[in-house]
Amino acid sequence: MTEFQEKLRQQHEESMHRELEALLGTASKPEAEISRKDFDGFKKLFHRFLQVKGPSVEWTKINRPPEDSIQPYEKIRAKGLPDNITASLNKLAVVKLNGGLGTSMGCKGPKSLISVRNENTFLDLTVQQIEHLNKTYNASVPLVLMNSFNTDEDTNKILQKYKHHQVNIHTFNQSRYPRINKESLLPIAKSMTLGGDNAEAWYPPGHGDIYASFYNSGLLDKLIAEGKEYIFVSNIDNLGATVDLFILHHLMSQPADKRCEFIMEVTDKTRADVKGGTLIHYEDHLRLLEIAQVPKAHVDEFKSVTKFKIFNTNNLWISLPAMKRLQEKNSMDLEIIVNPKTLDGGLNVIQLETAVGAAIKSFNNAMGVNVPRSRFLPVKTSSDLLLVMSNLYSMDAGSLTMSKKREFPTTPHVKLGSSFTKVQEFLARFENIPDMLELDHLTVSGDVTFGKNVSLKGTVIIIANHGDRIDIPAGAMLENKIVSGNLRILDH
Repeated sequence: MTEFQEKLRQQHEESMHRELEALLGTASKPEAEISRKDFDGFKKLFHRFLQVKGPSVEWTKINRPPEDSIQPYEKIRAKGLPDNITASLNKLAVVKLNGGLGTSMGCKGPKSLISVRNENTFLDLTVQQIEHLNKTYNASVPLVLMNSFNTDEDTNKILQKYKHHQVNIHTFNQSRYPRINKESLLPIAKSMTLGGDNAEAWYPPGHGDIYASFYNSGLLDKLIAEGKEYIFVSNIDNLGATVDLFILHHLMSQPADKRCEFIMEVTDKTRADVKGGTLIHYEDHLRLLEIAQVPKAHVDEFKSVTKFKIFNTNNLWISLPAMKRLQEKNSMDLEIIVNPKTLDGGLNVIQLETAVGAAIKSFNNAMGVNVPRSRFLPVKTSSDLLLVMSNLYSMDAGSLTMSKKREFPTTPHVKLGSSFTKVQEFLARFENIPDMLELDHLTVSGDVTFGKNVSLKGTVIIIANHGDRIDIPAGAMLENKIVSGNLRILDH
């Protein structure tokens, strides 16, 4: 670095430290203690952000992962299960990433509290799954929720209702980092408060924060003391992320000196997944490559289904002792994702984030497992919600499985227009969820409603132009049809 740039960097860093100290001065003593730990993490991230310029990977050094570094799930499943899987289960804890709000689906509060199936929320389904596991195998797998300052209070209120379920629930909070002004590179917060003028001044820094905040919360040590060896981490909105006994057994059956410390579940890419992170071989390690790290000139190559055939489901199995070791040595060098945002008032800010899967390069004997698509069933939009609410899936003890009545294993491609974005509006447009067992593709655009017991098969496209409305009548069966124009069905 030239002398000028070096001085500028030092200046930015000193100004940042001054501002952070001033912010801590506005907090109560217990709050300041927690925030100081958060800010220590933020300072490290900010320091690295100032050092690194440009993409964090050199494209020419990227190689496909070696054959044996990503195992097919069938091979792991073929090993079978031991007589006593309970012993392995008792060394496991399940961690769900629960920091997100339901805003993208038009809901207030934590996303995990949206009803997805028969009045059950994401959180209900998770608790049912783990309780079923504990009862079936007489095990004690705890559930750990990583909340954010956005979701913590609402989640804790709800947790009361699971008091009598056979599952121990722990929570911890991920860090709260300050958004920084894109020009001055200083925090936009005026004090440590969350409300009022400061409502947009803070953010939870992505799920890569799990390592530091889990360690800082004391929960990591507590679980190790209870004899837990691995955690299974996944997004709470991925309904396919259930505890897989075969992967668990694979981890537990490795010899002590070859212990696999990190498994990332990957699955085959389809056209819908072109933005998902992928596994690469880079400087002798497996690494997660996210779209944000790719130089602009290579984005199309990154999205290609031929060169990068798999993507990260964010279902991860991580060794607790290894996590503790790496955190204490401060040797987890997670790539920084710079996320630019424009606030309501037009102010440009940046938030520095990291991804949980990026740590794969720091763990010993890390590997990928290429799992069936059924382990990746995220609900990000109302189109996804329509699929999981429909008869395509049957539910058993909180787990969704593809209905036996569906002839082929792929899920239909569903695109619902902007009139369906918000969950409330979406629900109001269906008297009940159509039969979709034989559906391949559904596109709906404009002001469209569905009567009772509608059946959709093959490819169905329904388009109501601006000012028109289409009411699909009760009992209608649409197979390979395009519906357009205006159709009103009114009560007489």
